[in-house]
Amino acid sequence: MSRLARLAAAHGVCTSYDPAPGRTIRVPDDTIVEVLAALGVDASTPDAVRDALARHAREEAARLLPPTVVVRAASSRGDTSPPATSQPAVRGGVPPLPDGTALRVETEDGRTLDWGADPDAEGERLPLGCHTLHAEAPDGRTASAALIVAPDRFPAVRGRSFGLLVQLYSLLSSRSWGMGDLADLADLAAWSGRATGADFIQLNPLHSAVPAAEGERVDPSPYRPSSRRFADPVHLRIEEIPEYAYLRGEARAKADALLAQAAELREATLAKDGMIDRDAVWSLKRRALELVRTVPLGPGRHVAYCDFLAEQGQDLEDHAVWCALAEIHGPDWRSWPAGLDDPRSAATARARGELLDRVDFHTWLAWLTDAQLARAQRTARDAGMSIGLVHDMALGVHPSGAEAWALKDFLATGMSIGAPPDAFSPHGQDWGLPPWNPGALAASGYAPYRTLLRGLLRHTGGLRIDHVMGLFRLWWIPEGRPPTEGAYVRYDAEAMLGVLALEAYRAGSVVVGEDLGTVEPGVRGELAGRGVLGTSVLWFERDYDHIRTPNHETPQPLEPQDWRADCLATATTHDLPSTAARLSGDHVRLRDGLGLLAGPLADEQTRDAMETAEWISHLTRLDLLPEGPGEEESEIRGLYRFLARTPARMVGVWLPDGVGDRRPQNVPGTWDQYPNWRLPVADGDGRPVTLEELVTSPRMRDLLETVYEELHGPRERRIPAPGQHGGQHEESHAEPEDHPGRVTSGEVR
Repeated sequence: MSRLARLAAAHGVCTSYDPAPGRTIRVPDDTIVEVLAALGVDASTPDAVRDALARHAREEAARLLPPTVVVRAASSRGDTSPPATSQPAVRGGVPPLPDGTALRVETEDGRTLDWGADPDAEGERLPLGCHTLHAEAPDGRTASAALIVAPDRFPAVRGRSFGLLVQLYSLLSSRSWGMGDLADLADLAAWSGRATGADFIQLNPLHSAVPAAEGERVDPSPYRPSSRRFADPVHLRIEEIPEYAYLRGEARAKADALLAQAAELREATLAKDGMIDRDAVWSLKRRALELVRTVPLGPGRHVAYCDFLAEQGQDLEDHAVWCALAEIHGPDWRSWPAGLDDPRSAATARARGELLDRVDFHTWLAWLTDAQLARAQRTARDAGMSIGLVHDMALGVHPSGAEAWALKDFLATGMSIGAPPDAFSPHGQDWGLPPWNPGALAASGYAPYRTLLRGLLRHTGGLRIDHVMGLFRLWWIPEGRPPTEGAYVRYDAEAMLGVLALEAYRAGSVVVGEDLGTVEPGVRGELAGRGVLGTSVLWFERDYDHIRTPNHETPQPLEPQDWRADCLATATTHDLPSTAARLSGDHVRLRDGLGLLAGPLADEQTRDAMETAEWISHLTRLDLLPEGPGEEESEIRGLYRFLARTPARMVGVWLPDGVGDRRPQNVPGTWDQYPNWRLPVADGDGRPVTLEELVTSPRMRDLLETVYEELHGPRERRIPAPGQHGGQHEESHAEPEDHPGRVTSGEVR
């Protein structure tokens, strides 16, 4: 092994990767040098490599403790209850210590515990949490490290459950302002929990977006946010802010005029072929919010706001300061005047004082949004949902946004996350998101990662982790290089998973990992062993171990009983065609029109038709099409019957499938060619469907009743038929016993 390869290995940089079994590709040396530079390691010359290796060896020999120690707290009772305290083995956390080394723990609640010279010995039991570990060796050396004591397993789902997969912006009611909002979410939760027996609603990321530069539009993708820490106030329902009711005089007249404009915008969006105009929605809401802010907070509301400010601390302050500066200098902090690119500089402190009112405006928006999110989760649980909302955490943030500004010391400068070439993307992918710097994370005790997770888990019963494989390694692409010239960089998966398990345990939230695509061997097993649910999409689950006919190039669909149990099973995702589009072949014609097909249209249509016919035959053989094949609605129900017949812990129903929507929400590989992230839920003819129409749709009712009955057996009809009183306000109360998928807070095995 060359010196450069040894240096790369010492810092977690992979010098090769395997795009397919039996095929290994070597990473260019220039890429390795640039990646190491982003990690703070000079490898620019042979002498620099030699010196860096020698320095690393000296540091390792002298180091008593690593920056962060992670240990698992396993239950000693052999049941599924989490341990309140633990005396865990320090497996891989602490390096071998000199005999006689004393260990002392300062717990996060202020206690001091002697851990003893032997961490495995009986003694003071350690509580779950993020503590400080102190070591003193007999030779006088001392060291301190962050100590994370995490549950051995994540909170688990008892029994089985089903829920809805929803892109919130696409769900418009007759009261929303041109895109779905948090009041619509609460209404959907109340209806689906009480009327259908659903246990969860999985959402798209609600993260704060990067505001548009002058003359441009906001990037509508929820997966390239400004900040993952705070939700975007564009999701607010203005009329449900308590102070809105107290607008008077000219302010009330202006608010009424904005309400009328919002109605016009909503009707335009709900017209045939209408699209969501996020910029127009936010323009109206921002003006309305400026009016609402003129109404003073009452004493109780004022105290609640002050408590929120104190609780959120520096994270909220940084976010609000960035938003205020962006209003003046534009949304890319990398082009701001000297000094303002540093959140801790004197120039930024002066600017904050000068912009105090605007900073307060943005902290106030965060408070309002947090309150409406909390209401939506309370509504879901009050409606009988065992899980409630399942939020989605994007893989990274936009490089010009608030989080990249505030946490720039924890991100790798000059690097972007992506994917190497594979069968689906022969040129690789560059997602334009800066990666975490693993060394900086470890040195901080994973503080920014912990606070990010804690914020996302505030008002939720579950969290979906986009590209969960990124907890193990990420493909780093040096700026200016193509995705083919990247390299994998490894993270301390024990620490990343440990922090996630701890925060999920504290919140009582299940965790779902999006593990689609290329997954490194062993990753799925490790995640399943800790209790992280995977994601299984019907069309991709095939019997790759047994190809039944010699001439059959594609493996047969996997039998339902052979699916993994530890997953969320679904028919599609936001990046894939709807079920109606797949059954009809519309998705092939769409991709052809966008120039995305790999071969001739006729060939792709033939292949697609054969695959669809294969699935329909499979359903027929399993008696999952009692109405017979040939009718779209019944075939969609048959596919969801199939999902319910698998052992999957959670079954997700893509909301647009309930009305036959044929349009995907996002087509990877397109930008302006397709209205990604801008389409309202629509029926099979492309006519947008309101929330009120959704909940009284016979097609939606039949689909959800089918899934429930397959999972749990017949139940009392609670979904009102069209024309019946109730809709989303149906008041039939489900008892907890009606929900066998109830989450046990902190269940750890």
